Amino acid sequence: MPLHKGPEQPDKRSATVNPFYGEANPVSGMTEAPPQHRLPDGPLPPSTAYQLVHDELMLDGNSRLNLATFVTTWMEPQAGVLMAECSDKNMIDKDEYPRTAELERRCVAMLADLWNAPDPSAAVGCSTTGSSEACMLAGMALKRRWAKRNADRYPGARPNLVMGVNVQVCWDKFCNFWEVEPRLVPMEGDRFHLDPQAAAELCDENTIGVVGILGSTFDGSYEPIAELCAALDELQSRTGLDIPVHVDGASGAMVAPFLDEDLVWDFRLPRVSSINTSGHKYGLVYPGVGWALWRSAAELPEELVFRVNYLGGDMPTFALNFSRPGAQVVAQYYTFLRLGREGYRAVQQTTRDVAMGLAERVEALGDFRLLTRGDQLPVFAFTTAPDITAYDVFDVSRRMRERGWLLPAYTFPENREDLSVLRVVCRNGFSSDLAELFVEDLGSLLPELREQQHPLARDKGAATGFHH
Repeated sequence: MPLHKGPEQPDKRSATVNPFYGEANPVSGMTEAPPQHRLPDGPLPPSTAYQLVHDELMLDGNSRLNLATFVTTWMEPQAGVLMAECSDKNMIDKDEYPRTAELERRCVAMLADLWNAPDPSAAVGCSTTGSSEACMLAGMALKRRWAKRNADRYPGARPNLVMGVNVQVCWDKFCNFWEVEPRLVPMEGDRFHLDPQAAAELCDENTIGVVGILGSTFDGSYEPIAELCAALDELQSRTGLDIPVHVDGASGAMVAPFLDEDLVWDFRLPRVSSINTSGHKYGLVYPGVGWALWRSAAELPEELVFRVNYLGGDMPTFALNFSRPGAQVVAQYYTFLRLGREGYRAVQQTTRDVAMGLAERVEALGDFRLLTRGDQLPVFAFTTAPDITAYDVFDVSRRMRERGWLLPAYTFPENREDLSVLRVVCRNGFSSDLAELFVEDLGSLLPELREQQHPLARDKGAATGFHH
């Protein structure tokens, strides 16, 4: 979560209370307005408190028009009802809420089967608050397994983790928090994600694992997990180093099983020891829920699992936090039950079709060059064409925001910092009709943008609208 601090000069203004916000007597509704940066002296009527918060939130962007986020922004009303019914259930209290715990167990079993675990009954896993926590847990397991194998050298030796420079920021956090050296494979030319051979060359006896991304947040492309495992197999045959792979399938692990069934990236590859996904991305559930699975109990060191009994029963837990609502887990089970394989296939195929169709329409405008086309994740990135000098992607992002569209513009990382792009994430609920409106709005801005003397964004760092 973002860190916040109090204002340097506290705002002494009070919130304005409309007379009709109060109860029956509109005059009494104006007698007291609450402060904004300290607790009010007394209570407000519920209708007044609701309206004050509701009105301020109207200034947030429209989540359905947010093309930056991968997170689900639409679910069926029935899912919302179930979530409301379970918002008071503490997911950690499995003895008090055994049926909620059972639904979590079923979801883990379904994912183990979906990801082709050799023995789904032997796979172990858990729900998390999202992929970031799931990645932290997977990284902890990798480090602990490496430490046990190298007990004679650790803690003297410094562990490292190999990954592409395009990884989500949670992996940078993991390396920072758990004192692991990040070894990053840079982007080169038109390769915007990890190169398998380059990753293998960065590995040594202190490598706890290699992270492969099934769906880069920068451009929506899949990393070649099978080729990565093959490169590490060859490394082992030459050096004896046995390096496990974790697949960060935050988005792709809920797309590829349905649309790319012939793509081998999951537990069918013996070197893949763990996989995570975000249930709240292409798992089609509101935030926040993620999932982490290990091939078997052997991949998850027992000493990382804590058992508590003061809630009424012996409960093994592996998590960075403790209390959290069971609503999202229940919603995940509802969605699995509601859609099944064919339903997920239909939803994800429709989303991919919208992404690919929209990418073609954007390219046809003539001012842009596509980096990806939405044929892997339903996500594509594009930049301005070489002959466009009057404006840049940051100008486009700013002007589209005027129309209500949240279209992220950002620069690529090291070795391709010269490249600035726009990215469109298509999700369930982003229909072909909305895509049509998007292209119309984008096209209508181009004549004005072409008349500029030069791009208006001076500080690209400040101009960026990109957030993972």
